[in-house]
Amino acid sequence: MRSEAAPQPPAGLERFCSAGKGRGLRARRRFALGELLFSCPAYAAVLTVSERGGHCDGCFARKEGLSKCGRCKQAFYCNVECQKEDWPMHKLECAAMCAFGQNWNPSETVRLTARILAKQKIHPERTQSEKLLAVKEFESHLDKLDNEKRELIQNDIAALHHFYSKHLEYPDNAALVVLFAQVNCNGFTIEDEELSHLGSAIFPDVALMNHSCCPNVIVTYKGTLAEVRAVKEIEPGEEVFTSYIDLLYPTEDRNDRLRDSYFFNCDCRECITKEKDKEKLEIRKLNDPPSAETIRDMIKYARNVIEEFRRAKHYKYILCLTLIAPACELLEICELSLDKMGAVFADSNVYMLHMMYQAMGVCLYVQDWEGALRYGQKIIKPYSKHYPSYSLNVASMWLKLGRLYMALENRTAGVKALKRAIAIMEVAHGKDHPYISEIKKELEDH
Repeated sequence: MRSEAAPQPPAGLERFCSAGKGRGLRARRRFALGELLFSCPAYAAVLTVSERGGHCDGCFARKEGLSKCGRCKQAFYCNVECQKEDWPMHKLECAAMCAFGQNWNPSETVRLTARILAKQKIHPERTQSEKLLAVKEFESHLDKLDNEKRELIQNDIAALHHFYSKHLEYPDNAALVVLFAQVNCNGFTIEDEELSHLGSAIFPDVALMNHSCCPNVIVTYKGTLAEVRAVKEIEPGEEVFTSYIDLLYPTEDRNDRLRDSYFFNCDCRECITKEKDKEKLEIRKLNDPPSAETIRDMIKYARNVIEEFRRAKHYKYILCLTLIAPACELLEICELSLDKMGAVFADSNVYMLHMMYQAMGVCLYVQDWEGALRYGQKIIKPYSKHYPSYSLNVASMWLKLGRLYMALENRTAGVKALKRAIAIMEVAHGKDHPYISEIKKELEDH
């Protein structure tokens, strides 16, 4: 039997040793704005539970009339082909979902890791997702994990053994610790055009790219295919940089996040100069300006309330599946925080924007379209200033605003907002992306 040919690296790109960063990706030719550098199919992917029924569990396509798995009745597919292709992965969960019923609740990380173990058994040779970087080469940063992170990994390992027993062969505990650490550092979140969470995946070649807060490429998704496009002109010899984090926040916050999740500090131009920090932390213009100590205290309060809200949202949104009251409590938290921070911070301050965005999300959840629109209108201008050009965060905000305007029968404003979203998305997603076709159809239908 002839062995499968080794995957060839994408044209015009090369893996290289990046000074001070380890492995990296470098351009061997010029790439124009909006040009596709390469695409990468998911090595393994898992649809988030809340999106089942609206998206295909196999290819993540969004459509109506999906067919249920005849056994568990909880997975949905476009057609028989999608179901057959996904069966080697879905069978890991199918019987367990039937057996555990409502008690089947492994985390998305556990589900993804189970699929990686199965894929490694089924396909031990290098895959089309590993043209530049193999999964087994992933950095784990095991030596940098604190006790809390190690305990979380042990909890995930226990859940893996609890929920997956029939179709998996487990390596020893030490190997599982390494694998979970690798997934935590190298996993990707797949999002839709409004940046709603669709699932988690491993894209090895995409993981080769190093981080910069001034990225020259952006990663978007067509189902379970990752696409990497230039958001700046890239010259031969230049390193290809993506962003690992939300770039809204000031330098200190960004590097806190990078250290916590990826164990490094960024040394990009933005982090060295901190030139955007003053605008991002803009103070309200008052006759009696606040003291430096007052500003420091309010920044500390803002960071704490953001973390508290993140935790509250996680637990209360679970309740929100059946109750509106917890959502109203979240909105109250947002409004109280905005009142307090607004005594010191300008509306364009990123901490104000963060809470406005959360408030907008709650309004959308409870279908308060006018309330969501009011927050979105306050957010969009400073978003456009704080984020880089061709930001998905800006595009998604224009898209949400456009759809809200349309729902509230303000077609003129709706068309303008949707066209602004399309202008960014045509660079970031490519002009032929299904999301852009859907938005253009929305414009035609209205």
